Amino acid sequence: MSRTSRLILTVALLLGSGFQLALAAEPAPPARVFEIRTYYTFPGRLEALHKRFREHTRRMFEKHGMTNVAYWTPQDSPGKENTLIYVVSHASREQAKANWAAFIADPEWKKIAEDSQKDGKIVEKIESVFVDATDYSPLK
Repeated sequence: MSRTSRLILTVALLLGSGFQLALAAEPAPPARVFEIRTYYTFPGRLEALHKRFREHTRRMFEKHGMTNVAYWTPQDSPGKENTLIYVVSHASREQAKANWAAFIADPEWKKIAEDSQKDGKIVEKIESVFVDATDYSPLK
C-alpha cells in the first residue's frame, strides 16, 4: 500500500472514529410518558365534546405542555354513542401532574368549559392510564 493510500486510510479511520464518537456523545432524545384517556359522555353529549376538542381543547393541551398524539371513537355500540379515547404525551409523570394542574387552573380553559356546558354537563366519567413505550415500539 502506498504512503498516500495509508494516509488516506488513516484519515478516513480517524474521521470515522470521530464521527462515531460524536454520534455516541449525542444526548438521547428525551423520554416521554403517554397518557391514555377515555371520556364517557352523558347521553347525547358526545358531539359537544368533539366540538370542544376540535375548537379548543387540543390547543389548550399544547399550551400547557401536552403533546396531542391521537384521538379515537369506538366503531361499535354502546361506545360509539358516548366514548372518546385519546392519547397525549408529557415529558415525565411529574410533568404530567404539573401540566394538568396548569390546564385546569387556566382562566381561558375555565371559560371554555363553562361555555361548552351551557346545555348541560358533557363528561360523566374519565379514565386515565399512564404508559411507557416499549423498546420495540415505533412510537416513542
